[in-house]
Amino acid sequence: MNDGTDHTSGDSTGMQTLLLGLDAACDSVLESVFDRGVAPTLESLLSEAETAPLTSQLPPWTPSAWPSMYTGVNPGKHGSFGFLTFDGYDYDVVDATEVRELALWELLDEHDKSSVVVNVPVTHPPGEFDGALIPGYVAPEDPPCHPEGILDDVEDEIGDYRVYAPPHDELTDDEREQWYRRLTHMRGEAFRYLADRFDPEFGFLQFQQIDTVFHEYPGDWDTAASVYEAVDEEVRKTLEACDPDTVVVASDHGMGEYTGVEFRVNDYLADHGFVTSTAGEGGMPSWSTIARNRHFNGDDEETTDDGPDLLQRGLSLAAKVGLTSQRIGAVLEAAGLKEFVLDRVSVDAVRAASEQVDFPASTAFMRSRVECGVRLNVDGREPNGVVPAAERERVRDEVIESLRAATTPTGDPVFEEVAPREAYFDGPYVEEAADILVVPTAWDHYLSAQYHEEPFADPSPCFNHKRDGIVALAGDAVDRSATLDRAHLYDVAPTVLATLGVPVSDRMDGERLPLVPDVPEREYPEYDGEQDGMDTTDAVEDQLSHLGYIE
Repeated sequence: MNDGTDHTSGDSTGMQTLLLGLDAACDSVLESVFDRGVAPTLESLLSEAETAPLTSQLPPWTPSAWPSMYTGVNPGKHGSFGFLTFDGYDYDVVDATEVRELALWELLDEHDKSSVVVNVPVTHPPGEFDGALIPGYVAPEDPPCHPEGILDDVEDEIGDYRVYAPPHDELTDDEREQWYRRLTHMRGEAFRYLADRFDPEFGFLQFQQIDTVFHEYPGDWDTAASVYEAVDEEVRKTLEACDPDTVVVASDHGMGEYTGVEFRVNDYLADHGFVTSTAGEGGMPSWSTIARNRHFNGDDEETTDDGPDLLQRGLSLAAKVGLTSQRIGAVLEAAGLKEFVLDRVSVDAVRAASEQVDFPASTAFMRSRVECGVRLNVDGREPNGVVPAAERERVRDEVIESLRAATTPTGDPVFEEVAPREAYFDGPYVEEAADILVVPTAWDHYLSAQYHEEPFADPSPCFNHKRDGIVALAGDAVDRSATLDRAHLYDVAPTVLATLGVPVSDRMDGERLPLVPDVPEREYPEYDGEQDGMDTTDAVEDQLSHLGYIE
């Protein structure tokens, strides 16, 4: 086990395999970027590689998909299903303690192979292994890294290193674009420093901002091209510095425009008798996302440690007699005053006035849209469950039948599949998943867990996740005579191990892609991580809510 001792290298490293993680990259996005001529390194790399669409898992979102990629198992085996974890009706932000399966770098450690991992989501807090790790998305700013103190060394070498840009409301659009590029350059510089220092056999470098830019600037291809230009520069420098024998490029999902409807699942479930609403307390407020998009935090000056402010209490009382924020919002919008009010009202005040899902009183509800699922309120499992355990299967079948019948205002099916969770997940953590999983038709409808009192809305300009990403392999370990028509997210981990000549775990759901040499399968030790979870910070929640992951 490495204790942080330097591994000194010469002009180039002895890196055997480099895994480049391009968040949300897919054929359509890359074609548009390549047409603009801003990513010649990636274009050349992919033209020389064997490439194929990479089918993501369900749900195809960062906090579950990246762990599936780096463990090779489905969420039922590793345990991370979305950005949030649930304890009864409460939630917290996911972290690496929810990923209860060995990661690639931990498997390689079993074979005395070292790794450098930079910016991979859901890797905080890191465990012990031979090499170095700087966590990525959902870690707090200035996170503990492995080995201890390595982030200080990185900053001494390259200057400031951040997980996130400064708060959204502190930046102009031009400044935000420059921060996307700065964060991208930080990833590359940190990775090259650590690769030179530790001389790893395996490197994993992930770029997140090429996903973020589409969430924050949907359809703005000039800004997206600018970010890809920065990524391309870092890929070029990294390939030159590390000279890996084999390069694997993979994305956790794709990205594309949504042209369907916004489907408010809890409103639909309420219309069919499964959701009960309440006013003034708890639940999920309908204006929360709107207010956060106006750059509010949950700790504005209008609320104090002494409790809710006067406005918040007043709006809460108004909601209890039917004057909810939804109704107030409709009046203000008609009068042209909604934007004015949103500039002056805190998130907490809006939340206090909202009609919301009453989780303890409801039969079934969508808790988090990112889960792509509906949870049942089962007696003995949830704190105030109303569905008798013996009736769970019957009630689940009723909810499934109801959701399968959902059609848009034009008569088209909302979902192409509605299925029990067991159709997608297996393993020791299946019970932590939503009871029912839903797949929007063509991934063209935006799901919302907000409660609005209307099940459908016209879609806002929206780019969001699609099911197909991309995988590409180039280098010494790749058999160019083999064919690769399609691959699955779970196949990335066993394929990476095969490029390094390392046996695949018998717990993996994926298979080695036929482009790389066969390796045996073996049993590895069970995951026994004992890391303490992180404290959820306002900054992390603000990042997630601003991108629409927490509504």
